[in-house]
Amino acid sequence: MRAGKPDSTLVKAVDVARGIVLEVAEPSEVGEHLGAHAEGERVVTHQFACERPGYPGWYWSVTLTRAKRGKDLTVNEVVLLPGDDAIVAPAWVPYKERLQPGDLSPGDLLPVEDEDPRLVPTYLVGDDPLDEPLDGDARAQVRRVAEDLGLGRIRTLSREGIDMAAERWYAGPAGPESPLAKSAPDTCTTCGFLLRINGSLSESFGVCANGNANDDGKVVSLDHGCGAHSEVKLARKQQPLPMPDHAFDTLTDDEYERI
Repeated sequence: MRAGKPDSTLVKAVDVARGIVLEVAEPSEVGEHLGAHAEGERVVTHQFACERPGYPGWYWSVTLTRAKRGKDLTVNEVVLLPGDDAIVAPAWVPYKERLQPGDLSPGDLLPVEDEDPRLVPTYLVGDDPLDEPLDGDARAQVRRVAEDLGLGRIRTLSREGIDMAAERWYAGPAGPESPLAKSAPDTCTTCGFLLRINGSLSESFGVCANGNANDDGKVVSLDHGCGAHSEVKLARKQQPLPMPDHAFDTLTDDEYERI
């Protein structure tokens, strides 16, 4: 129902609305009257500032109504609502979507959905994804086929899964845009500590095997780099100063006493 002109009787009932709020709040928690607006025919909502500690920007909302030609007012609801400047909790995000790398602890489990687009049945690698999701019986059959063929893994990365991993790695701290890479003397392509990998990602990524580098044991893009490059050389002015020759103390106890 469209809200028309506010009912004058309900609009004037500011004291009644305030009294309703005072039934659920302390007098010190109810501030000035902020206004009233029509919600529908003979339905008006009054708003009062909220002075309750910890609720800046919130307001009390009281909705009143009355019957046609009736003088008695009825309370529809009284609630505390957030305003535009109110501090509210962020939008709820499912637990699975809140997980970040490093959140898993020993013993934690993170199941992967059967229809995860990052994975495909092993025997489908290189083919187009299935048009329809597999039902329970079909998934069981895939597992049996994988075991019979000795494929080892029931599922493996799909083309989409590989692309997602490549984009994530390339845009991350082991990619070419990280501060470490931008200040490096050369790229990983020419580094002797780079371990080459097989497969479609071999043209873009490798694994760092320098135990002194930040990325040791991690996948790095070939155009990444760091100061631990195998061919890095220090300029002469960067060389450490040579240590002086050892000095041997030949003074005896008697000579110390004379000094």
